[in-house]
Amino acid sequence: MDKKTILQTLEKLKKDSKKRNFSQSVDLIVTLKDLDLKNSEQQVDFFVNLHHPINKKKNVCALVGPELADECKKICDETIVATQFDAFKKDPKKAKALAKKYDFFIAQGSLMTQVASVFGPTFGPRGKMPNPKVGAIVAAKPQIKPLYEKLQKTVQLVAKKEPTIHVMVGKEDQDITHVIDNILYAYDQLIHHLPKEKNNINKIYLKFTMSKAIKV
Repeated sequence: MDKKTILQTLEKLKKDSKKRNFSQSVDLIVTLKDLDLKNSEQQVDFFVNLHHPINKKKNVCALVGPELADECKKICDETIVATQFDAFKKDPKKAKALAKKYDFFIAQGSLMTQVASVFGPTFGPRGKMPNPKVGAIVAAKPQIKPLYEKLQKTVQLVAKKEPTIHVMVGKEDQDITHVIDNILYAYDQLIHHLPKEKNNINKIYLKFTMSKAIKV
C-alpha cells in the first residue's frame, strides 16, 4: 500500500459515491489472517495518535478533584468533580448515559481507586475507562490542554472477536494529503502490533460512510 494507490482509491470513492448533504467519514478497514483471537496475546487493541485531526470532534469528560476542576471546566466538554461521584454510583442509568455521551474520559491519578469503583462496572465493558495508554490519567493542570488536543487525533484499533479492524481516518472534504498520511500511519502502527506483521494482513479496504468498501 502506497500513497499513489490510496489516492487512486479515494478518487474512485469520490467518483462512485452519491453527493451527500454532509461530509462523509473516510474509514480504513483491514481484515486479518492467521491470528488466534481466542488468545488474548494475539488480540488487537491499541490507540494511535494520528498526525492530523480526523475532523470529527472527540468529546472528553474529566473526572477530577477540586484542585483540577477549574482548569478542566475551561478545556473539557464536561467536568465531574469527586463530590458528584456518588450520584452515579447510586444511579447506574446515569453512568450508562455518561459513557454513551463521551468518546474519552480522563481522570485525576489520585482518584483512580474511586473512579474504578464508581464508574468501572459501567465504563469497563464499554472500553471507556480512563486509559493510561493515551495519557488519560493526569496529575497537574498543565497536562489538561495538550491531552485534550491529543485526544482529538486519537483513534482506537480493535480486533478482539472478529479479525477485522475498522477505524475512521478522516473526512471526505479534508485535505486529501492529511487523510492519506493518517491511513499510512495507522496501517504502519497496526503492522507493528501484529505478531507476523504484514503476513497477518489479509485485505485492505477504504470506504465512505454511505459507500461500498473498495479494495486498496
